[in-house]
Amino acid sequence: MILRAYLLLIITSLSWGANAVAGKMAVGHISPMLLTSIRWGMAFAILLTFALPQVRRDMKVIRANLPLLASYGMCGFAFFNILLYSALEYTTAINVAIEQAGMPMVIFLANFILFRIKVTPAQITGFVLTLAGVAVTASSGSLARLIGLELNRGDALMLLAVLFYGGYTVALRYKPVLHWQSMITVMAGAAFLASLPFSAFEVMRGSVIWPDTTGWLVGAFTAIFPSLIAQVMFIRGNEIIGSNRAGIFINLVPIFGTLLSVLILGEMLHLYHVVALGLVLGGIWLSERGKR
Repeated sequence: MILRAYLLLIITSLSWGANAVAGKMAVGHISPMLLTSIRWGMAFAILLTFALPQVRRDMKVIRANLPLLASYGMCGFAFFNILLYSALEYTTAINVAIEQAGMPMVIFLANFILFRIKVTPAQITGFVLTLAGVAVTASSGSLARLIGLELNRGDALMLLAVLFYGGYTVALRYKPVLHWQSMITVMAGAAFLASLPFSAFEVMRGSVIWPDTTGWLVGAFTAIFPSLIAQVMFIRGNEIIGSNRAGIFINLVPIFGTLLSVLILGEMLHLYHVVALGLVLGGIWLSERGKR
């Protein structure tokens, strides 16, 4: 059972790492807002084929908590992915993969500021190291750019996406007791609806790129793997070995994202990427070791 959990969680991290690569492959084949709509529209439709009976059973709880569940879908699913796919119009998939690793530290800092959750010296050191790794990536290893706060537009959008997802994750402490099928179905539906005005804006502005074959394939991939299969596998892995141990596997996301970017997209792996990965993963490891 333990090995099965490890396999499920590794596939989860691989799927989430591949999301950045898929988003980069979508550039020129489908516009980012429309990709988000298609992703969550497909995911919502697939979920309804098997989750609808459970949703009906949980309808009373859903109605009582609909604003909260809808905000989860809007911020954690729709806005995060809109910003991620928009970022990939201007920066590399490697940068996006590494910058996503800043999420645990955003969560750590938010919990400390908002809820006064106590921290250890190791956690503080880990936070600083991870922040340094993300800063090295966003500045392309240039001290001058870092001091001058000159960010590539894509890196700036991705850092904003990290803030959205970090806030969503912290807010999950208020989630109601609800079956996972019902929760993810409502959130996916909310994400789809929230993305529609952004897609409409792309159409009105004339910047929409209607999907070709590659665009549809990327949309289907993101709907099936990062959105559905990865979520189900992560939940199952949590059930087998617990959330603390399962959470460590998320640290594989920037590694898989970086490797896939090099292997599939042919992106250049620079020395500052390697340094940044070392800082980020070292910081997360220290924080995990220093947990109270």
